[in-house]
Formats: sequence, structure tokens, C-alpha cells
Amino acid sequence: MNKYNPPRMNPSSLRSRFATRFLRTLSKINAQKPTSSSSPTEIFRRYRRIKAAADKSMAYSVRSRRTWSRAMLWKLRTRPCGRRSVKTSTIIKSREARKTRHEKQNKNTTTTTTTTTGEDGVVFGVEADELRELVPGGEAMDLYNLLDETAHYIKCLTTQVQVMKKIADFYSP
Repeated sequence: MNKYNPPRMNPSSLRSRFATRFLRTLSKINAQKPTSSSSPTEIFRRYRRIKAAADKSMAYSVRSRRTWSRAMLWKLRTRPCGRRSVKTSTIIKSREARKTRHEKQNKNTTTTTTTTTGEDGVVFGVEADELRELVPGGEAMDLYNLLDETAHYIKCLTTQVQVMKKIADFYSP
């Protein structure tokens, strides 16, 4: 007997479209049995496949209506597909080097911030630039569109987390 009876979902809802695509992709990933599932390299590869599947499923669920979804799909399509053997220790070292470099830059920079006043008198500055780095495709947006896309992107990420949590709850003992 099934321990979880999902409620009826609207097939045109974002959650339903994402869940359907993501579960289909997860079953394909699961069908590709690794030779040794406990090696750090194989765990990292599976992590990357699942992350890409979640991102791609969400972007396709939104369709091409949003700038962030088009930017994310473009990024996923143009990424290198070659199966390079990358050691996990190399990845960790490069992350640590970036973190150290970022800390050094923060120490060297002064705390002055450039601010700009918009047409309606609202002051924005470094925060908008930081937001542009977080939202896919945000680099080329004006502030109004950036905030609109950010709100929608957060809504979609929340939906993604909720669906993934339900999947994890379903399969947990």
C-alpha cells in the first residue's frame, strides 16, 4: 500500500510541469547505473546531472516567457558536453582558491559604494549589481525588469525545493 497519496494537481501548474519533467529526467539518470557509485568522482557526476536536470526542468516548465529561463537554457545548451575526468580534489582546490581570492579583494577594496538615483528617486547601487549576478540573464536587465525576473525566479526556486523535498520524503524510510 502506498504511504503517500498525492493530491490532484492542476496539469498546467508550474509545480506539475516541473515535477513531471524532473521525475522523467531522474528516472533516465537512475537508469544509467554507474560502475562504482561510491567513488567521489561518480558522486560528483551524479550531483551535476541531477542539478542540471532540475535547472533544465524548471526552465522548460516556465517555457521561454522569462529572461532567466531563456538564459538558463542557453547556458545548459552551450556548456561543454565532453566527459573530462576531473578529480574532486582539483575542484575543491579551485573553489578554495576562488574563496581566498575573493576574501583578498574584499580586504583591499574600500567600503565606498556607488549609488545611482532612478527616475522615481529610488537609490540603488551595488545591491542591484549583486542581484544581477544571481539571476540568470540579469546582467543585461534594467532595475525594473531585474526585480520582476528576480521575484519570478525566487518563486520558481521555491517550487523546485518543495517538489524535491516531497520526492525525498516519499523515498525516505
